[in-house]
Amino acid sequence: METALLIALGLLAGLAIAAFVALLRGRTPAADPQAEQRVIELGARVQAMGEHVRAMGEFVSKAQAQLQSAVNERLDAVTAHLGSSMQATAKHTAENLQKLNERLAVIDSAQKNLTELASQMTSLRDVLANKQSRGAFGQARMEAIIQDGLPPGMYAFQYTLPNGKRPDCAVLLPNQPPLVIDAKFPLEAVTALREGKSEEERRLAAQRVRTDVLRHVNDIADKYLIPGATQDMALMFVPSEAVYAELHDSFDDIVQKAYRAQVMMVSPTLLMLAIQVIRQIQKDARMREAADQIRTEVGHMMKDVKLLGERVRKLQTHFGQAGDDLNLILTSATRIERRASRIEELEFESEEQDSAKLAPASVRRLEAGE
Repeated sequence: METALLIALGLLAGLAIAAFVALLRGRTPAADPQAEQRVIELGARVQAMGEHVRAMGEFVSKAQAQLQSAVNERLDAVTAHLGSSMQATAKHTAENLQKLNERLAVIDSAQKNLTELASQMTSLRDVLANKQSRGAFGQARMEAIIQDGLPPGMYAFQYTLPNGKRPDCAVLLPNQPPLVIDAKFPLEAVTALREGKSEEERRLAAQRVRTDVLRHVNDIADKYLIPGATQDMALMFVPSEAVYAELHDSFDDIVQKAYRAQVMMVSPTLLMLAIQVIRQIQKDARMREAADQIRTEVGHMMKDVKLLGERVRKLQTHFGQAGDDLNLILTSATRIERRASRIEELEFESEEQDSAKLAPASVRRLEAGE
Protein backbone atom coordinates (compact mmCIF):
# COMPACT_ATOMS: atom_id res chain seq x y z
CA MET A 1 0.00 0.00 0.00
CA GLU A 2 2.77 2.47 0.89
CA THR A 3 4.66 1.52 -2.31
CA ALA A 4 1.63 2.28 -4.51
CA LEU A 5 1.16 5.61 -2.75
CA LEU A 6 4.78 6.60 -3.44
CA ILE A 7 4.38 5.70 -7.13
CA ALA A 8 1.22 7.80 -7.38
CA LEU A 9 2.93 10.77 -5.74
CA GLY A 10 5.86 10.45 -8.16
CA LEU A 11 3.54 10.41 -11.17
CA LEU A 12 1.66 13.44 -9.87
CA ALA A 13 4.93 15.31 -9.38
CA GLY A 14 5.99 14.46 -12.93
CA LEU A 15 2.64 15.63 -14.33
CA ALA A 16 2.92 18.87 -12.36
CA ILE A 17 6.37 19.53 -13.71
CA ALA A 18 5.22 18.70 -17.25
CA ALA A 19 2.30 21.12 -16.90
CA PHE A 20 4.62 23.79 -15.57
CA VAL A 21 6.93 23.32 -18.57
CA ALA A 22 4.01 23.54 -20.98
CA LEU A 23 2.88 26.70 -19.30
CA LEU A 24 6.33 28.20 -19.59
CA ARG A 25 6.41 27.35 -23.31
CA GLY A 26 3.15 29.15 -23.78
CA ARG A 27 4.29 32.30 -21.99
CA THR A 28 7.91 32.42 -23.12
CA PRO A 29 8.56 34.67 -26.14
CA ALA A 30 9.69 32.95 -29.29
CA ALA A 31 12.61 35.28 -29.70
CA ASP A 32 14.42 34.08 -26.47
CA PRO A 33 16.59 31.06 -27.50
CA GLN A 34 18.11 30.55 -24.02
CA ALA A 35 14.75 30.23 -22.41
CA GLU A 36 13.73 27.78 -25.12
CA GLN A 37 16.85 25.79 -24.49
CA ARG A 38 16.19 25.72 -20.77
CA VAL A 39 12.64 24.60 -21.36
CA ILE A 40 13.87 21.81 -23.60
CA GLU A 41 16.43 20.72 -21.00
CA LEU A 42 13.82 20.90 -18.28
CA GLY A 43 11.46 18.78 -20.40
CA ALA A 44 14.22 16.24 -20.97
CA ARG A 45 14.92 16.14 -17.23
CA VAL A 46 11.21 15.72 -16.52
CA GLN A 47 11.04 12.94 -19.07
CA ALA A 48 14.12 11.28 -17.59
CA MET A 49 12.65 11.68 -14.14
CA GLY A 50 9.41 10.11 -15.39
CA GLU A 51 11.36 7.17 -16.82
CA HIS A 52 13.21 6.84 -13.52
CA VAL A 53 9.96 6.98 -11.59
CA ARG A 54 8.44 4.37 -13.92
CA ALA A 55 11.50 2.12 -13.57
CA MET A 56 11.38 2.57 -9.82
CA GLY A 57 7.68 1.67 -9.88
CA GLU A 58 8.40 -1.50 -11.86
CA PHE A 59 11.21 -2.42 -9.44
CA VAL A 60 8.97 -1.76 -6.48
CA SER A 61 6.20 -3.84 -8.09
CA LYS A 62 8.61 -6.73 -8.68
CA ALA A 63 9.95 -6.43 -5.13
CA GLN A 64 6.42 -6.35 -3.80
CA ALA A 65 5.52 -9.45 -5.88
CA GLN A 66 8.60 -11.29 -4.62
CA LEU A 67 7.86 -10.23 -1.07
CA GLN A 68 4.28 -11.38 -1.44
CA SER A 69 5.46 -14.72 -2.85
CA ALA A 70 7.99 -15.16 -0.04
CA VAL A 71 5.35 -14.22 2.52
CA ASN A 72 2.89 -16.70 0.98
CA GLU A 73 5.52 -19.49 0.93
CA ARG A 74 6.42 -18.70 4.53
CA LEU A 75 2.79 -18.70 5.52
CA ASP A 76 2.24 -22.02 3.69
CA ALA A 77 5.26 -23.55 5.47
CA VAL A 78 4.09 -22.24 8.82
CA THR A 79 0.58 -23.50 8.12
CA ALA A 80 1.88 -26.95 7.12
CA HIS A 81 4.15 -27.12 10.16
CA LEU A 82 1.34 -25.97 12.39
CA GLY A 83 -1.00 -28.56 10.86
CA SER A 84 1.52 -31.41 11.32
CA SER A 85 2.22 -30.24 14.85
CA MET A 86 -1.47 -30.16 15.62
CA GLN A 87 -1.92 -33.64 14.13
CA ALA A 88 1.01 -35.00 16.16
CA THR A 89 -0.35 -33.30 19.26
CA ALA A 90 -3.81 -34.70 18.61
CA LYS A 91 -2.37 -38.20 18.08
CA HIS A 92 -0.26 -37.95 21.24
CA THR A 93 -3.26 -36.67 23.16
CA ALA A 94 -5.40 -39.54 21.87
CA GLU A 95 -2.74 -42.07 22.87
CA ASN A 96 -2.45 -40.53 26.33
CA LEU A 97 -6.23 -40.57 26.68
CA GLN A 98 -6.30 -44.23 25.64
CA LYS A 99 -3.61 -45.08 28.17
CA LEU A 100 -5.47 -43.08 30.77
CA ASN A 101 -8.65 -44.99 29.99
CA GLU A 102 -6.79 -48.28 30.30
CA ARG A 103 -5.35 -47.23 33.64
CA LEU A 104 -8.76 -46.08 34.77
CA ALA A 105 -10.13 -49.48 33.76
CA VAL A 106 -7.41 -51.18 35.82
CA ILE A 107 -8.20 -48.88 38.72
CA ASP A 108 -11.90 -49.71 38.37
CA SER A 109 -11.09 -53.42 38.38
CA ALA A 110 -8.89 -52.99 41.43
CA GLN A 111 -11.66 -51.00 43.09
CA LYS A 112 -14.11 -53.81 42.38
CA ASN A 113 -11.67 -56.35 43.80
CA LEU A 114 -11.20 -54.21 46.89
CA THR A 115 -14.95 -53.92 47.27
CA GLU A 116 -15.36 -57.68 46.93
CA LEU A 117 -12.51 -58.23 49.38
CA ALA A 118 -14.10 -55.80 51.83
CA SER A 119 -17.39 -57.64 51.56
CA GLN A 120 -15.60 -60.95 52.07
CA MET A 121 -13.77 -59.55 55.07
CA THR A 122 -17.09 -58.33 56.45
CA SER A 123 -18.67 -61.73 55.94
CA LEU A 124 -15.59 -63.39 57.49
CA ARG A 125 -15.82 -61.06 60.48
CA ASP A 126 -19.50 -61.94 60.82
CA VAL A 127 -18.64 -65.61 60.64
CA LEU A 128 -15.90 -65.33 63.26
CA ALA A 129 -18.14 -63.31 65.55
CA ASN A 130 -20.42 -66.32 66.09
CA LYS A 131 -19.05 -69.21 68.15
CA GLN A 132 -20.81 -71.90 66.16
CA SER A 133 -19.79 -70.37 62.83
CA ARG A 134 -16.24 -69.95 64.13
CA GLY A 135 -16.13 -73.61 65.17
CA ALA A 136 -17.44 -74.68 61.77
CA PHE A 137 -14.79 -72.50 60.09
CA GLY A 138 -11.98 -74.10 62.10
CA GLN A 139 -13.30 -77.60 61.48
CA ALA A 140 -13.68 -76.94 57.73
CA ARG A 141 -10.10 -75.68 57.49
CA MET A 142 -8.81 -78.72 59.37
CA GLU A 143 -10.80 -81.07 57.13
CA ALA A 144 -9.41 -79.38 54.00
CA ILE A 145 -5.81 -79.81 55.22
CA ILE A 146 -6.35 -83.48 56.14
CA GLN A 147 -8.17 -84.32 52.90
CA ASP A 148 -5.36 -82.73 50.87
CA GLY A 149 -2.64 -84.58 52.78
CA LEU A 150 -4.05 -88.08 53.37
CA PRO A 151 -5.76 -90.54 51.02
CA PRO A 152 -9.33 -91.70 51.78
CA GLY A 153 -9.57 -94.47 54.35
CA MET A 154 -6.70 -93.14 56.46
CA TYR A 155 -8.85 -90.68 58.44
CA ALA A 156 -12.37 -90.33 59.76
CA PHE A 157 -14.31 -87.20 60.71
CA GLN A 158 -16.56 -87.29 63.78
CA TYR A 159 -14.99 -90.62 64.72
CA THR A 160 -16.74 -92.40 67.59
CA LEU A 161 -14.44 -93.45 70.44
CA PRO A 162 -15.11 -96.36 72.82
CA ASN A 163 -16.38 -93.91 75.44
CA GLY A 164 -18.97 -92.53 73.00
CA LYS A 165 -17.18 -89.19 72.47
CA ARG A 166 -16.74 -87.91 68.93
CA PRO A 167 -13.70 -85.72 68.17
CA ASP A 168 -13.52 -83.63 65.00
CA CYS A 169 -11.08 -86.02 63.33
CA ALA A 170 -9.20 -89.25 63.97
CA VAL A 171 -6.20 -90.28 61.88
CA LEU A 172 -6.18 -94.07 61.49
CA LEU A 173 -2.67 -95.44 61.96
CA PRO A 174 -1.72 -98.98 60.88
CA ASN A 175 -1.60 -101.47 63.78
CA GLN A 176 -1.89 -98.56 66.24
CA PRO A 177 -4.68 -96.61 67.96
CA PRO A 178 -5.97 -93.54 66.11
CA LEU A 179 -4.58 -90.04 66.57
CA VAL A 180 -7.22 -87.58 67.75
CA ILE A 181 -7.37 -84.03 66.31
CA ASP A 182 -9.85 -81.45 67.63
CA ALA A 183 -10.24 -77.85 66.38
CA LYS A 184 -10.49 -75.00 68.90
CA PHE A 185 -10.58 -71.27 68.15
CA PRO A 186 -10.13 -68.97 71.23
CA LEU A 187 -10.58 -65.83 69.14
CA GLU A 188 -12.67 -63.72 71.51
CA ALA A 189 -10.16 -63.78 74.35
CA VAL A 190 -7.19 -63.05 72.07
CA THR A 191 -9.10 -60.21 70.36
CA ALA A 192 -9.98 -58.70 73.75
CA LEU A 193 -6.29 -58.89 74.70
CA ARG A 194 -5.23 -57.06 71.54
CA GLU A 195 -7.91 -54.41 71.83
CA GLY A 196 -7.32 -53.75 75.53
CA LYS A 197 -6.47 -50.09 76.10
CA SER A 198 -5.54 -50.12 79.78
CA GLU A 199 -3.38 -52.43 81.82
CA GLU A 200 -6.42 -53.69 83.72
CA GLU A 201 -8.26 -54.59 80.51
CA ARG A 202 -5.22 -56.41 79.15
CA ARG A 203 -4.74 -58.26 82.44
CA LEU A 204 -8.35 -59.41 82.47
CA ALA A 205 -8.13 -60.40 78.80
CA ALA A 206 -4.93 -62.41 79.45
CA GLN A 207 -6.63 -64.21 82.32
CA ARG A 208 -9.53 -64.99 80.01
CA VAL A 209 -7.14 -66.38 77.39
CA ARG A 210 -5.56 -68.68 79.99
CA THR A 211 -8.95 -69.83 81.21
CA ASP A 212 -10.39 -70.53 77.75
CA VAL A 213 -7.32 -72.30 76.39
CA LEU A 214 -6.84 -74.43 79.51
CA ARG A 215 -10.52 -75.37 79.38
CA HIS A 216 -10.10 -76.54 75.78
CA VAL A 217 -6.96 -78.47 76.68
CA ASN A 218 -8.64 -80.18 79.63
CA ASP A 219 -11.69 -81.06 77.52
CA ILE A 220 -9.50 -82.73 74.90
CA ALA A 221 -7.44 -84.58 77.52
CA ASP A 222 -10.48 -85.78 79.46
CA LYS A 223 -12.68 -86.76 76.52
CA TYR A 224 -10.35 -87.97 73.78
CA LEU A 225 -7.28 -89.49 75.49
CA ILE A 226 -8.20 -93.10 76.26
CA PRO A 227 -5.35 -95.48 77.18
CA GLY A 228 -5.14 -98.28 74.63
CA ALA A 229 -7.92 -96.81 72.47
CA THR A 230 -6.18 -93.65 71.27
CA GLN A 231 -2.67 -92.33 70.98
CA ASP A 232 -1.07 -90.93 74.12
CA MET A 233 -0.90 -87.51 72.44
CA ALA A 234 -3.77 -85.50 70.93
CA LEU A 235 -3.59 -82.46 68.65
CA MET A 236 -5.44 -79.22 69.34
CA PHE A 237 -5.82 -77.43 66.01
CA VAL A 238 -5.79 -73.60 66.14
CA PRO A 239 -6.98 -72.45 62.68
CA SER A 240 -5.25 -69.05 62.84
CA GLU A 241 -1.51 -68.54 62.53
CA ALA A 242 -1.79 -65.18 64.30
CA VAL A 243 -3.67 -66.64 67.30
CA TYR A 244 -1.21 -69.54 67.49
CA ALA A 245 1.75 -67.15 67.39
CA GLU A 246 0.15 -64.98 70.10
CA LEU A 247 -0.29 -68.01 72.36
CA HIS A 248 3.31 -69.13 71.89
CA ASP A 249 4.77 -65.64 72.30
CA SER A 250 2.76 -64.40 75.29
CA PHE A 251 1.46 -67.54 77.01
CA ASP A 252 4.31 -70.01 77.15
CA ASP A 253 2.99 -71.34 80.48
CA ILE A 254 -0.23 -72.44 78.76
CA VAL A 255 1.75 -74.24 76.06
CA GLN A 256 3.79 -76.07 78.71
CA LYS A 257 0.66 -77.07 80.63
CA ALA A 258 -0.93 -78.36 77.44
CA TYR A 259 2.20 -80.38 76.64
CA ARG A 260 2.16 -81.91 80.14
CA ALA A 261 -1.48 -82.79 79.59
CA GLN A 262 -0.47 -84.69 76.40
CA VAL A 263 -2.19 -82.11 74.18
CA MET A 264 -0.12 -80.39 71.51
CA MET A 265 -1.36 -77.17 69.94
CA VAL A 266 -0.74 -76.93 66.20
CA SER A 267 -1.30 -74.20 63.63
CA PRO A 268 -2.34 -74.86 59.99
CA THR A 269 1.31 -75.02 58.92
CA LEU A 270 2.28 -77.42 61.71
CA LEU A 271 -0.76 -79.58 60.98
CA MET A 272 0.35 -79.86 57.34
CA LEU A 273 3.80 -80.99 58.46
CA ALA A 274 2.29 -83.47 60.92
CA ILE A 275 0.04 -84.90 58.20
CA GLN A 276 3.04 -85.36 55.90
CA VAL A 277 4.94 -87.20 58.65
CA ILE A 278 1.91 -89.39 59.35
CA ARG A 279 1.57 -90.18 55.67
CA GLN A 280 5.23 -91.22 55.49
CA ILE A 281 4.77 -93.41 58.58
CA GLN A 282 1.78 -95.10 56.99
CA LYS A 283 3.72 -95.64 53.78
CA ASP A 284 6.59 -97.23 55.72
CA ALA A 285 4.14 -99.46 57.58
CA ARG A 286 2.60 -100.67 54.33
CA MET A 287 6.10 -101.34 53.01
CA ARG A 288 6.91 -103.46 56.08
CA GLU A 289 3.63 -105.34 55.74
CA ALA A 290 4.34 -106.08 52.10
CA ALA A 291 8.02 -107.01 52.72
CA ASP A 292 7.40 -110.80 52.42
CA GLN A 293 5.40 -110.38 49.26
CA ILE A 294 8.07 -108.09 47.86
CA ARG A 295 10.74 -110.67 48.72
CA THR A 296 8.75 -113.42 46.98
CA GLU A 297 8.19 -111.28 43.91
CA VAL A 298 11.87 -110.39 43.82
CA GLY A 299 12.75 -114.12 43.94
CA HIS A 300 10.44 -114.84 41.01
CA MET A 301 11.91 -111.90 39.18
CA MET A 302 15.44 -113.24 39.75
CA LYS A 303 14.38 -116.61 38.32
CA ASP A 304 12.93 -114.89 35.29
CA VAL A 305 16.12 -112.88 34.89
CA LYS A 306 18.21 -116.07 35.09
CA LEU A 307 16.02 -117.81 32.50
CA LEU A 308 16.26 -114.75 30.30
CA GLY A 309 20.06 -114.87 30.56
CA GLU A 310 20.13 -118.54 29.51
CA ARG A 311 17.90 -117.85 26.54
CA VAL A 312 20.04 -114.92 25.53
CA ARG A 313 23.15 -117.08 25.66
CA LYS A 314 21.44 -119.75 23.51
CA LEU A 315 20.39 -117.07 21.07
CA GLN A 316 23.99 -115.83 21.05
CA THR A 317 25.16 -119.40 20.20
CA HIS A 318 22.66 -119.57 17.35
CA PHE A 319 23.80 -116.23 16.11
CA GLY A 320 27.44 -117.46 16.24
CA GLN A 321 26.61 -120.57 14.22
CA ALA A 322 24.66 -118.53 11.70
CA GLY A 323 27.65 -116.18 11.43
CA ASP A 324 30.00 -119.12 10.77
CA ASP A 325 27.62 -120.49 8.11
CA LEU A 326 27.46 -117.08 6.49
CA ASN A 327 31.26 -116.92 6.44
CA LEU A 328 31.43 -120.35 4.76
CA ILE A 329 28.79 -119.31 2.23
CA LEU A 330 30.76 -116.16 1.46
CA THR A 331 33.93 -118.22 1.04
CA SER A 332 32.19 -120.56 -1.44
CA ALA A 333 30.73 -117.64 -3.33
CA THR A 334 34.19 -116.05 -3.53
CA ARG A 335 35.65 -119.27 -4.97
CA ILE A 336 32.86 -119.54 -7.52
CA GLU A 337 33.47 -115.97 -8.59
CA ARG A 338 37.18 -116.68 -9.04
CA ARG A 339 36.50 -119.79 -11.15
CA ALA A 340 33.99 -117.86 -13.28
CA SER A 341 36.59 -115.15 -13.82
CA ARG A 342 39.19 -117.69 -14.94
CA ILE A 343 36.68 -119.28 -17.33
CA GLU A 344 35.86 -115.91 -18.84
CA GLU A 345 39.58 -115.21 -19.38
CA LEU A 346 40.12 -118.41 -21.53
CA GLU A 347 40.36 -118.13 -25.46
CA PHE A 348 38.22 -120.63 -27.35
CA GLU A 349 39.05 -119.54 -30.97
CA SER A 350 41.65 -122.30 -31.74
CA GLU A 351 39.46 -124.96 -30.24
CA GLU A 352 36.54 -123.92 -32.47
CA GLN A 353 38.77 -124.26 -35.63
CA ASP A 354 39.94 -127.73 -34.67
CA SER A 355 36.41 -128.85 -34.02
CA ALA A 356 35.39 -127.53 -37.47
CA LYS A 357 38.07 -129.68 -39.19
CA LEU A 358 37.20 -132.85 -37.39
CA ALA A 359 33.45 -132.54 -37.71
CA PRO A 360 32.97 -133.97 -41.34
CA ALA A 361 34.99 -137.12 -40.64
CA SER A 362 33.05 -138.00 -37.58
CA VAL A 363 29.60 -137.60 -39.15
CA ARG A 364 28.21 -140.73 -40.93
CA ARG A 365 24.85 -141.26 -42.56
CA LEU A 366 22.81 -144.09 -41.26
CA GLU A 367 21.83 -146.66 -43.81
CA ALA A 368 18.53 -148.37 -44.03
CA GLY A 369 18.36 -151.25 -41.66
CA GLU A 370 21.04 -149.94 -39.27
